[in-house]
Amino acid sequence: MLTDRDRAIVAWVGRLGAASAVDVMARFGMGRTATYRRLAALVDQGVLATVRLLYGQPALYVATRDGLQWARLARLEPCRVGVASARHFALCARLAVVLERTESSYEVWSEREVRAAELETGGPVASAELGRSPDGRPRLRRADLVLMARHDDGRLPVAIEVELTAKWARRLEAICRAWARCRLVDSVRYYASPAAARAVARAVERVHAHDVVEIYSLDETLKGEADVRESARAVA
Repeated sequence: MLTDRDRAIVAWVGRLGAASAVDVMARFGMGRTATYRRLAALVDQGVLATVRLLYGQPALYVATRDGLQWARLARLEPCRVGVASARHFALCARLAVVLERTESSYEVWSEREVRAAELETGGPVASAELGRSPDGRPRLRRADLVLMARHDDGRLPVAIEVELTAKWARRLEAICRAWARCRLVDSVRYYASPAAARAVARAVERVHAHDVVEIYSLDETLKGEADVRESARAVA
């Protein structure tokens, strides 16, 4: 029998796109055995599916179309995870767990949720405009995660970028410039690897985006979750 907690798990995974068992364990405060048992049951019920693409890495779980409907997230499409995107999805889920703990006055939205909200409203909600397409529509830069204030107190969203590799310099400068000009977010946080952080810092310097863009170490931010991840690795 599926429970309200099961629905919450499917909803959380569906909102983010993909997450590992360890992320579910950390997010919901569940023990290792209980977590794997519940995830197996949810896969058996067809509301979650497993994706295992990288050798030696834990499987990721995604919500199926039936799962999204059951979790009242029919506005979202099932997430497609590829070899190139699997690590990024995993790190975004891990970061989301940390942000939900440390930023309690905010809700953590995924890029998927922002996209769905913008389709519903017909305009940008928390995205930066990179330019215009040939048909005149804005080309939007959506952050990987967004902190949305839980209460309508006038606070603007905070965009969260997860940067694993150094982008082409001009591309990164264009993105930082777009965020610096964006009036829909309060600030932008880059959680980056060392090499990516250096590239972001150079781009911020060149486009004078210091007042908007902040750079954080992704490794240091996620360090608090390391023990939880290691404890579950043996059964991943």
